[in-house]
Amino acid sequence: MTKDIATPIRTKAILEKYGFSFKKSLGQNFLIEPNVLSRIVDHAEVTDKTGVIEIGPGIGALTEQLARRAKRVLAFEIDQRLLPILNETLEPYKNVTVIHQDVLEANLKQAIEDSFHDCEEIMVVANLPYYVTTPIIMKLLEEKLPLKGIVVMLQKEVADRISAVPSTKEYGSLSIAVQYYTEAKTVMTVPKTVFVPQPNVDSAIIRLLVRDKPNVEIEDEGFFFQIVRASFAQRRKTLLNNLVHYLPNGKEQKGKIEEALLEIGIDGKRRGESLSIEEFAKLSDHLVKIVSR
Repeated sequence: MTKDIATPIRTKAILEKYGFSFKKSLGQNFLIEPNVLSRIVDHAEVTDKTGVIEIGPGIGALTEQLARRAKRVLAFEIDQRLLPILNETLEPYKNVTVIHQDVLEANLKQAIEDSFHDCEEIMVVANLPYYVTTPIIMKLLEEKLPLKGIVVMLQKEVADRISAVPSTKEYGSLSIAVQYYTEAKTVMTVPKTVFVPQPNVDSAIIRLLVRDKPNVEIEDEGFFFQIVRASFAQRRKTLLNNLVHYLPNGKEQKGKIEEALLEIGIDGKRRGESLSIEEFAKLSDHLVKIVSR
């Protein structure tokens, strides 16, 4: 077996050989601890029947660990300077394809059809750049891709928000959006000391297992998320206040919103963070029938 990429000495040697300098704008922090990488792959339960999408492979440290266990790995890398490095570091692994593209612009449905037709399951496994974590996760979920799950390393604070429960300060529209599509669990925290360069904050690994059907049944998905976003627009304001100010035509329809809250037994003086996803579903289904948009 080839030597692990993710050791401090080997990482340093690769970076020096190519004269690579980190770009802050791309959120580049490379892991230099093989055990952490191995545990990420464990949590993703990758087998020789799994097709894996990786986002931001860097110099290939996680890609290598995935390639050793997966049937196939498709890695999206936005930074052209890393392509020759990946060409060298991943040369021993014939089941890896690196695509030079921003994953947010990629046609992932097509990529999955082209690359994973002979795989029994598909996972996304990645050490995500902090600055685009949320847009990437939401793209993966909203496009309703045929994924078994997503296991990613991200900023601990974002992982806490994703897996948060009602009536906590971390709970918000991101928690509801991700938990609507998946079962979310933070499985491990990772200290900043195992990265180069060291980020300012600790990281966490979160596992999102995609649900067969969404967490709650709702009549209008778009309107449901509109209600959720409005309810958290100003966290200190009451639910009624937020809905009136941040729903389209809310001010004109204050009476109808008050009536809806009364009919379903939700106190308008509560704050958005106290409502469960089921309560948001009930509110959305009731309001969609009586308010004009």
